[in-house]
Amino acid sequence: MFVGRKRELKKLAELYHQDQFECAVFYGRRRVGKTTLIDHFCQGKKTIYFTATEGTAKDNLAAMSRAILSETSPGLPLPAFASFADLLNFLDSVCEKERLILVIDEYPYLAESYPAISSMLQAHIDHVWKNSPLFLILCGSSMSFMEHQVLGYKSPLYGRRTAQFKIHPFTFFESREMLGGFDREDQAVLYGVTGGIPEYLSRIDAKKKLEDNLINLFFEESGRLFEEPGNLLKQELREPASYHSVISAIAGGASRLNEIATKTGLETSGASSLLSSLIELGIVRKEIPVTEVRSKKTLYRLEDSMFTFWYRFVRPNISAISRGIGAAIFENQVRSQLNHFMGNVFEEICKQYLYLPEIYEKAPFAYGEVGRWWGNNPVEKRQEEIDLMAFHENQALFGECKWQNEPVKMDVVSALKRRGELFSFAQKHFVIFSKSGFAQNVVNDCRGEEIELIDFKTMTYLETSLN
Repeated sequence: MFVGRKRELKKLAELYHQDQFECAVFYGRRRVGKTTLIDHFCQGKKTIYFTATEGTAKDNLAAMSRAILSETSPGLPLPAFASFADLLNFLDSVCEKERLILVIDEYPYLAESYPAISSMLQAHIDHVWKNSPLFLILCGSSMSFMEHQVLGYKSPLYGRRTAQFKIHPFTFFESREMLGGFDREDQAVLYGVTGGIPEYLSRIDAKKKLEDNLINLFFEESGRLFEEPGNLLKQELREPASYHSVISAIAGGASRLNEIATKTGLETSGASSLLSSLIELGIVRKEIPVTEVRSKKTLYRLEDSMFTFWYRFVRPNISAISRGIGAAIFENQVRSQLNHFMGNVFEEICKQYLYLPEIYEKAPFAYGEVGRWWGNNPVEKRQEEIDLMAFHENQALFGECKWQNEPVKMDVVSALKRRGELFSFAQKHFVIFSKSGFAQNVVNDCRGEEIELIDFKTMTYLETSLN
């Protein structure tokens, strides 16, 4: 069953029906669903699909030759092309005749095995294909390569793409379509532990309880996600050991550069270099307060909540899980910590909610970026944090997100209003999100004020009704 990606498919259909040359670039982290999306788009259309491998140029030439000839000359025992030049010249004649999709998946592997291929593709685009109905798709999981060597201005292919698609993990609201057998709170947890990655979501068994799925995925040696982050790092990095330490430090609560360096035993410069690589891979993100353009208050957080879960709960217990006591590890160490783990996940879900079209249309003002804020309270001489904040001109929105098993009490409302007083915006709007609703006195006292109370049931009901 194919789920989601409606915007991408709509755009691809528009491009396809223009019946002119197109060069669409797809990129995004591994397992995010790029190939599945491309496969779905190509159904019923004449397509040559080639997936490059980590091999020699000769290996990739032979494999690409088979992919082309099996589509253009099915059933005939034709030999491989003698060179990529011959292969591309053959494609010149093929693409002149009819609408044809040519997919080169894992393009970085092809370019690394044969570096001249990008310049050769550029030449054929400029001299032949731009006047043909060829629909070329270049796809890759190496974020750095695709951004610099395909989309970057120094690339021979710069300016040749007619569309680009950075494929992101599903949002919580998109993920729910794959989690129909679970209640809304379990759906949120499953979204959090998978990071919204479609391939991981597809491994969840709707016939089993939440706990059983978590154990099967993470806390058994045969589990699909038992070694997944480690395997991903091995595919992207040559010496992943130090990167493991940096990610573990962040998952454990270190967020500033000096804290990460101290926890890992690295020099600050070394930790900074590793963080830069992890940011480029999309594993770590760099944050500054949403109100600032440049700041010395930089924090580092994991971009993928599955990495957070794995490094916090699985990696420290790999030996024990390998000995078959993963279920006990989950019961004794993980179950009681799920609400704490879900704190940051719920913040992300609330941010996604604010961008739902129906919600955004009714927002008090047109906010752009929604993010976190942290800084000094000069009156009380202490650090303050705001879970969600957005502003535009002289209006601001302040939000608090509570994933806990009890209703929100008045002290949460008072604290959020007090933090709002640190800013001089003329109009201030407050919103509090709660997993477990609100105490009755909170509901009574906030009625008629610029404070919106939104419980998780309301969030998920509205989103369901929109679909």
